[in-house]
Amino acid sequence: MTIAPSRALPGFDHLHRLTDRRGLFEHALHGNPRPEHGYCLDDVARALAVICRAPDPSAAMRALGRQYLDFTLAAIDADGRCHNRMSVDGSWTDTPAVEDWWGRAVWGLGVAAVHAPTQSMRARALLGFRQAAQVRSPHPRSMAFAALGAGELLLHREEMAAEELLRDAVVAIGPNSDDPAWPWPQPRLTYGNGSIVEALLLAGAALPQPSTIERALELLDFLLEIETLDGHLSVTPVGGRGPADAKPEFDQQPIEVAAIAGACARAYELTADARWRHGVQMAWAWFNGDNDRAMLMFDPRTGGGFDGLMRHGPNLNQGAESTLALLSTAQHAWQLDLLG
Repeated sequence: MTIAPSRALPGFDHLHRLTDRRGLFEHALHGNPRPEHGYCLDDVARALAVICRAPDPSAAMRALGRQYLDFTLAAIDADGRCHNRMSVDGSWTDTPAVEDWWGRAVWGLGVAAVHAPTQSMRARALLGFRQAAQVRSPHPRSMAFAALGAGELLLHREEMAAEELLRDAVVAIGPNSDDPAWPWPQPRLTYGNGSIVEALLLAGAALPQPSTIERALELLDFLLEIETLDGHLSVTPVGGRGPADAKPEFDQQPIEVAAIAGACARAYELTADARWRHGVQMAWAWFNGDNDRAMLMFDPRTGGGFDGLMRHGPNLNQGAESTLALLSTAQHAWQLDLLG
């Protein structure tokens, strides 16, 4: 299958459409926001990282970045735990915890502390990072998400809180399996699998630990092999994937594709090995229709990403998570000159 990739970096119009004065709406009905479902830190922190990585952000995009930073900082409790869900009236509807949203908050703040467009934003993000990095999560993926922020920060400056968190994340992820046919640290692939690999790559580069880079590359090689079918990505569905599971399977999530793109982009940065650049190319091609249903996974009119690839085709709703996955993957492809 040969499908020409898009030659332009997608715009942020749909992200603007999903954002009001408080935050970023989690859900959409096709291209229309659904305010009744409120906001979540999970998405806002991802959006903060995407905005801060944007090349030459406009004044409107910088304003979005400040708003997402404000939301993220407001979500952090005094002891470092984070709220996730806010209703449309501005009230937190949960208790602070150290689940995935905590990890993504640390991730977004670490990226913002280095790449935010203004010195003021970088300084505020660093303070927030230090506050959230006081605590640890018992969940390997939450720690991996946090490691993405800690590693990015540590690559650019000495920061004890980032170094300690990064070391703890490597321990939390655990060693590779002894089974050469299934080296993954867990018995099944679940979600955001590429983020596990990227966290290890960052730890190996920033601490530094060359052996950690080597085992991360082994895992990335395995991940690309098991998530490829007939030359295109066929990623782990919502229900996960084990050694005996057949391909293709659905509901495939854009966030899984974005995590693969992030891991491959980081691997290429560290090794200059062309196969990792090709991994980013495959991720971007997935959105452009080189997937198990040969269908576009975004709406060119709105710039919104579709919420999942189902057996019958795309889920046409364009929520925040899928739109951010589209934008993040496009950013990696653009940086590697894969958009045209």
